[in-house]
Amino acid sequence: MNAPSVPAVVELLKPITWFAPMWAFGCGVVSSGGSFADHWPTVFAGVLLSGPLVCATSQAANDWFDRHVDAINEPNRPIPSGRIPGRWGLYIALLWTALSIAVAIPLGPFVVAAAVVGLALAWAYSAPPFRLKLNGWWGNAAVGLCYEGLPWFVGAAVMSATMPNGYILALAALYSVGAHGIMTLNDFKAVEGDIRMGIRSLPVQLGVDRAARFACLVMAVPQIVVVALLIAWGKPLFGAIVAMLLLAQVLLMGRLLADPNGKAAWYNATGTTLYVLGMLVSAIAIRSLGAA
Repeated sequence: MNAPSVPAVVELLKPITWFAPMWAFGCGVVSSGGSFADHWPTVFAGVLLSGPLVCATSQAANDWFDRHVDAINEPNRPIPSGRIPGRWGLYIALLWTALSIAVAIPLGPFVVAAAVVGLALAWAYSAPPFRLKLNGWWGNAAVGLCYEGLPWFVGAAVMSATMPNGYILALAALYSVGAHGIMTLNDFKAVEGDIRMGIRSLPVQLGVDRAARFACLVMAVPQIVVVALLIAWGKPLFGAIVAMLLLAQVLLMGRLLADPNGKAAWYNATGTTLYVLGMLVSAIAIRSLGAA
């Protein structure tokens, strides 16, 4: 059997999806308060782990277990098109899992633990018997944790080689919860197909309008808590900046709620950008606390 071409493998691993966990990892690095110059080899390894390895593993596994559905809905994707022939899709997912663990091991036990959890969720999201993606409550929670919380944790852990402190864990957890709403918005583009395929995304379960309102609420509430925490931690200026970013998101949410189907992608390009900027502002705010 011929091996797949490099372009086909790259397409399977979907580099565009790596940005979110790599950004969250960067926020973890910043929040730790450590010096990049003193840790650049481990930071580089952590970036590699968060995006091109763990996230890419999830993409390969997802395409493998969705290959029969993709053959109907998206026949040009690498596996159903035959550009990733035979069982190569599965082999790549397994190989990337092993590579992820191999890269994580030198980074310390906390990073290994986070990588194992992330990989387990990546496989559980797509593979039977769990197939978390079939239910928007569980699937979106798993993706939010893998894309935001765990990479943030890893970024802080590679800088200190210890368990990140409570300030860092609180922010990582809150922004993971908010990411559930972002994932819900991503589901608006496939409502009709999800209904046909029995995928119970939140727009399918709740209806488009209710799911949009829920997504906005889930994105906004954690950021309100972040603002309150930053003020309580003696960082009122940073809390004010996050509050202003949230206010801008709320204004954009008004347009989203007026036309959820038509504006979901638009909001992900605008409001979500403000959301991730707030992540960085929060990370900068606790640098001195993270180093404590």
